[in-house]
Amino acid sequence: MELKEIQTLEGHSDKVWGLSWNPATGTSDIPPVFASCSGDKTVRIWEQNSSNRLWHCKAVLEETHTRTVRSCAWSPSGKLLATASFDATTAIWENIGGDFECVSTLEGHENEVKSVSWNASGSLLATCSRDKTVWIWEVMAGNEFECVSVLQGHTQDVKMVKWHPTMDVLFSCSYDNTVKVWAEDGTGDWECVQTLGESNNGHSSTVWAFAFNAEGDRMVTCSDDLTLKIWKTDVGRMQSSDDLAPWTHLCTLSGYHDRTIFSVHWSREGIIASGAADDALRFFVESKDGLVDSSSYKLLLKKEKAHDMDINSVQWGPGA
Repeated sequence: MELKEIQTLEGHSDKVWGLSWNPATGTSDIPPVFASCSGDKTVRIWEQNSSNRLWHCKAVLEETHTRTVRSCAWSPSGKLLATASFDATTAIWENIGGDFECVSTLEGHENEVKSVSWNASGSLLATCSRDKTVWIWEVMAGNEFECVSVLQGHTQDVKMVKWHPTMDVLFSCSYDNTVKVWAEDGTGDWECVQTLGESNNGHSSTVWAFAFNAEGDRMVTCSDDLTLKIWKTDVGRMQSSDDLAPWTHLCTLSGYHDRTIFSVHWSREGIIASGAADDALRFFVESKDGLVDSSSYKLLLKKEKAHDMDINSVQWGPGA
């Protein structure tokens, strides 16, 4: 495997915090599109030119958020873009006739919104904040969003929320060093069904991000403790019963980054990418050593000085 830089995209005037690929693009007749969000209070929409393969900025979403835009996420249909900001709001954007318009603003968090995520069907949206809460919003007709639950359990700033790729189970990670798993109890109430913390082989410092493999039976988490951890579960058991199979620690990858690991993402091909404050990218794959019930991961590739400063977000494209 070789890593080759094809283009540097410039335009943001402050730190770029997050990226999100539009899942409805990147097909044979629709060029790939992704969004980037920044400390400059804007979101930029980037598109690849189908003829020369170069990327260009096709839209700048501005004059809506009044502070840093920390996170962005496209809905599964690719029609809506959610953006979470330090101004305590989440904005919903829709591409109407080629122009992006803010069609809804979600308010309720007490302070900075750190992350936003859609579930697989696009019927639910989750947000999290420095106010230590996670909010679940139901997507209603006419771009209306109703808060159906406020999840309290984290004792510190919640860094990231993400839905499981195949089930309506929500995950969050925090400055309190834990990952929490949230599920609906059958009566409409959401509850924490598992906490992955230091006592069960979890992280010893802030958990910044996590990602799932394509099958949804593995999760990778990354932390201020300079490690990546791989977790596993029995998805078949979860899908066939109301019983949520627990997540268990599989292995820990340490010694690969020497500063905080901010971002991690799992490709459909099974490659884990991590980005950190050491300005480096690392790529890992499972090492098939033939041992039953044994699983380990090995370094596939490393790229020093991939950026001049912290790598805040790594995201595989839709085809990867």
